[in-house]
Amino acid sequence: MSFAKQLAKHLNEIYFGGNWTESNMTDQLSGTTWKQATTKVHDLNTIATLTFHVSYYVTALLNVLHGKPLDAKDSNSFDHPPIQSQKDWDQLLDKISAEAKEAVALIEKMDDSKLDETFVDTKYGNYFRNILGIIEHMHYHLGQIVIIKKLLFTQEK
Repeated sequence: MSFAKQLAKHLNEIYFGGNWTESNMTDQLSGTTWKQATTKVHDLNTIATLTFHVSYYVTALLNVLHGKPLDAKDSNSFDHPPIQSQKDWDQLLDKISAEAKEAVALIEKMDDSKLDETFVDTKYGNYFRNILGIIEHMHYHLGQIVIIKKLLFTQEK
């Protein structure tokens, strides 16, 4: 299997399941209400904020893969639109799912030689580094989401 296909597989698994951690975004966010997703626990980010945050980088990657400029800024990566209803929350989940599927498909089709090419600017490294970084970053925040859910469910009892 090519490196690009392996990266696509890992991105797919962190979103939709089948990875060796047996945890993924879809399963963890499924059944989470908008109120739970927006409830602040201690001084932690909310589930909604973390969900938007990890998807922000997938959106930025998609733009680059489509030949658009990289206009993402880390300082904006937590600034999600207000989530004031279940519909708002469901729309965010639908958006991140669709973008994940699109990113997986584009990465799968990528030639391995592209992975070694500069990602927009040399300061960002190559495509491989950025795609792998997004996956690692997602695992990190997925762990936070799991812990926040446990804390929320403990409070609700």
